[in-house]
Order: sequence, then structure tokens, then C-alpha cells
Amino acid sequence: MICCAEAESRWLDHCEARLLRLAAGRAAAAGAGLLATSELFLTGYAIGDDVGRLAEPADGYSSDAVAELARRHGLAVAYGYPERNGETVYNSVQLISADGTRLANYRKTHLFGDFEHGQFTPGEQPVVQAELNGLTVGLIICYDVEFPENVRAHALAGTDLLVVPTALMHPFQFVAESLVPVRAFENQMYVAYVNRVGAEGEFEFVGLSALAGPDGVARTRASRSEELVLADADPVFLAASREANPYLEGRRPGLYGSLV
Repeated sequence: MICCAEAESRWLDHCEARLLRLAAGRAAAAGAGLLATSELFLTGYAIGDDVGRLAEPADGYSSDAVAELARRHGLAVAYGYPERNGETVYNSVQLISADGTRLANYRKTHLFGDFEHGQFTPGEQPVVQAELNGLTVGLIICYDVEFPENVRAHALAGTDLLVVPTALMHPFQFVAESLVPVRAFENQMYVAYVNRVGAEGEFEFVGLSALAGPDGVARTRASRSEELVLADADPVFLAASREANPYLEGRRPGLYGSLV
């Protein structure tokens, strides 16, 4: 079971910590195996020049705190945060297992807008995966999912569940409503799209988090308010759907050279 925690935009780190503790407790009580949060969850999105001050290494204080929380609740956690690596800062998501192990860390490859281009360096590794509860879990962030090449690369690499922390803003709600289910269908995978909600700085985030299945149908759909939603990524259904919709087998890569 996947839990998606839509987060109202906040400014103080300790508020995010309280929200994560509450969401983890509720998710674990509901039997979830993974809690997924939004883009830059730990700090808020519209943090401007504070990015440098708030950024942490992948193995920093917040990583240790999330690992402790994961162990306490027996729950894997995927969380968005600004990552510092030397003098370089990335927009990242990290996946931590239920026993507190750091499984995977992904750096956003396609930056969106002036804020992100001004504060972050794009990542260079398009496919980052980990094995979790019998599924191959892949990680990308927000704008990345709008590039079909990104998601197809995950499909070709065997991703079963693609986790997408997001800060989708008005007026782009069609991405959550229409594009994400199509990505799940055309690549025969589950896509967990986890958005922020509410106003922050100049941005108005639209919520609408969802877990889309390989049939293009949302297993759950959040509103535009802060909430925790739950749904199952069923490997048996996924296998049957892939057999019925063999898109990857029907590809003709020799025709696609002009794409690159």
C-alpha cells in the first residue's frame, strides 16, 4: 500500500517534521508500506536564497531523523529535500527503507522556472531505482514526468512503481489529472504523483495527488486540500496488464534515432 502525503506549504522545518511524524503514524496504522511526500517537502518550495542555508547532504541530519521515523513505524519513506554535495545544490528525493537504510537518492534532471534554474544544478542520472516490498521503485521529480523519455527510460529499466514528488502549480493541473495517468498506461507501471497544496510565495499549488495504475486509472485521487491518501500497487494486476498491453515489446527503436 502506498500513502501519498499532500503537504500544505509551510516555512518552518519543525512544522514539516511534525507533519511527517503525523503522516507516518497514520500511514503505518493503515498498513502502508511506503509513505511518499512532495517536492522539497522538508523545507518548502518557495525558499528563494535560503536554499543554500537549508540544503543538507544526503546522509545529513534530516536523513538520520527520517530513518529513525521509518524504523519506529516500520514504514519506508520517500521525501523531497534540497541536497548539498560540496558547493553544489540539487533538488532531490531520497528513499529510506522501513529499517532505516538509505536505498536511493535521485537529483532532479529537468529543472523548471527561474527559481529552480537559479538555485539548483540539474542531476545527470535519469534512472535511479531500489527494490522495495517486491517492487522495483523508481524516483523522479515533478517536471521530469512531463518528458516522456524520462518515464520510458524507467519502463525499459524495469520500474514497477514510479514515485514522483511534485510542486505542481496553477494553471497546470491537467498534468495531475490527465498526463500522469497516461504516463502510467503507456509505460505499464504505477505512478505515485505527490503534490503540494496551497499558497506559498508567488505560487499556488493545486494538490490532486494520485496513484495511477497501468490501466490509466487513478487508484486514489486527493483533493486540493492537505490530506493523506492510500492505495495499493498490485504486482499481480501489473503483470496481467503488461501481458495485455505489450508496448515495450512492440517498440521499434531503429525508427527513433531522430529523437536524440
